[in-house]
Amino acid sequence: MEKSSLNNDSTESTELEFVVDESLAGERLDHVLLHYFPELSRSRLQSWIKNQQVKLNDTVFTKPKQRVVGGEVLAVVPSLLDQGEWKAVDLDFEVHYEDDDLLIVNKRAGLVVHPAPGHYQDTLVNGLLFRYPELRKLPRAGIVHRLDKDTTGLLVVAKTPESHKHLVDQLQRREFDREYLALVHHTLVAGDTISLPIGRHQQVRKKMAVIMDERANAKEAITHYRIEQKFPHFTLLRVKLETGRTHQIRVHLSHINHSIVGDPLYSVRNLKPRRMNEEFSEVFDSFKRQALHATCLGLVLPSSGKKMEWRVDVPDDLNRLIKAIDKYDIPH
Repeated sequence: MEKSSLNNDSTESTELEFVVDESLAGERLDHVLLHYFPELSRSRLQSWIKNQQVKLNDTVFTKPKQRVVGGEVLAVVPSLLDQGEWKAVDLDFEVHYEDDDLLIVNKRAGLVVHPAPGHYQDTLVNGLLFRYPELRKLPRAGIVHRLDKDTTGLLVVAKTPESHKHLVDQLQRREFDREYLALVHHTLVAGDTISLPIGRHQQVRKKMAVIMDERANAKEAITHYRIEQKFPHFTLLRVKLETGRTHQIRVHLSHINHSIVGDPLYSVRNLKPRRMNEEFSEVFDSFKRQALHATCLGLVLPSSGKKMEWRVDVPDDLNRLIKAIDKYDIPH
């Protein structure tokens, strides 16, 4: 992988390559960059284009409105200034596995992954930069994929430019194995696959939605699920992602009227079962987040080429809720 000297920073940065996803065909170049660097502002990404830091199929384009056709090789030399603006903060987070190439983090509930409005110094990125200062040289401090703030479980962080590219390539080829446990409302009778496009909600900007209008430029999204355990008013699902759209599992399950328990965005209100006893009601009401946990992650190690898989148990709060449902949820 070539090293390039940046005009606006004296520190060397590695050129990163991506194959433009076919779902992005027709998009502006700055919008495509936002797909691969979602935590950065569009103005910052436009400056990369104007500073000749972005190429498509080895051709430099300097206009953000340049359209892509899909399938091109997108080469980017990210300015290290982006990561340099993020503050290193001593935060608590669990490293489940570590080698010379990567970290597997077991994320706790409430931990935001990337800095964003309202969360500039209390994110996983801030904690990573404190514990691993060398990650400042990598896009998104090495984070390859993300979990929502209140989703728990496993995610991978690259430690070197080479491993970052290797992992991003795997993710693009859909070679990551990502398995979740999701506790949903109502009883499902069988597993299935949901293959419905997801895009930005047209009225509520912080939400995503299933959008069937081809003009809306929604992206392909595929979610597989099977039943782990049935209850009278709930179902525990084991969910596998084929694609990784924002809020994908939450949106897809809500769309089929089996929203995730505790989901503040996509769960219909007043789904609490009637005639709950006091202990069951207390446990249910005290659970203040979506009941979604990334329990398994599998990928190929960049250096050795060995396929590895990691698993973690559900956190205590979700385990307590599932046990209460198993004990007290009765048919009406």
